[in-house]
Amino acid sequence: MSATIALSLPYTGKLIADNYLTYWTLIENEKPFLISVEIAVAVLLIMLFNYLVSNWKNRKFSKMARNDMGLVLAAHPKSFRVKKHLKKFKEQQGLEKDVMLIGSTGFNTFVSPESDLHHIIQNCREAKIMLLNPFGEGACLRTKSIPDPEITLEHFREQITKSIDFLKSLKILQKDITLKLYEETPLFKLTVLGDYVFMKYYHAGLNVQEMPEYIFKHSSNHCSMFHPLYQFFLSRWRNPTIPEYDFESDELVYKDNAGNEVTREKLASRTMNQTCVDGSAAP
Repeated sequence: MSATIALSLPYTGKLIADNYLTYWTLIENEKPFLISVEIAVAVLLIMLFNYLVSNWKNRKFSKMARNDMGLVLAAHPKSFRVKKHLKKFKEQQGLEKDVMLIGSTGFNTFVSPESDLHHIIQNCREAKIMLLNPFGEGACLRTKSIPDPEITLEHFREQITKSIDFLKSLKILQKDITLKLYEETPLFKLTVLGDYVFMKYYHAGLNVQEMPEYIFKHSSNHCSMFHPLYQFFLSRWRNPTIPEYDFESDELVYKDNAGNEVTREKLASRTMNQTCVDGSAAP
């Protein structure tokens, strides 16, 4: 094959040269045509140059995000293919491992059979979970910040109750699960699975399901966003003002920094801030 191509080159070159001369004699005096060709070539070269520069910049920023920040993926929930791939990836990282989670209600995170962590929570080694206190001011303010009429405080409480019942059923099966309920308005939805942190931002006025999810990988690089997000979870988890939920007594257990129990109170006995109850709080 190579020999055939090599032997045919002289004839191919002669054919191109003869045709080139023939066509050139026809167009050499056609100035409008030549100018049009020159403009077209110039435009193509400009477009090619801009593409190469843009591609180089994108590769540079991509390398910076991966190597310096540890960003692996920014997944948008509108893509069904991406959601399916993301769920599979989470299961690969979380099954038979420790799970650490900060969320709001938890229902669309691990209770719903279609949720990403439904099977992971049931088959993990240990789970540390933080959800909103259904009777806290944070739950009220979060519902008020979302303009969707279907998302109400009663809806939030119902979902959190279902999440607690789901975890309680796993606790009965001797699963190592610890649940804490916090008061503040949620800021980040964080899930730590193995060497990866999955993060969403609770934007005021938007359902968190509509927000993109960012994945950061653990690395020895101290610039990686994995480290501050992981430390954020630990600082919240170790905060003595955030009580642990007792699945047997339905009580909130407050402990000091040494882990000693200080006081208890019934979850349903919590009274909500009057401003939130009256509905006059700002979103």
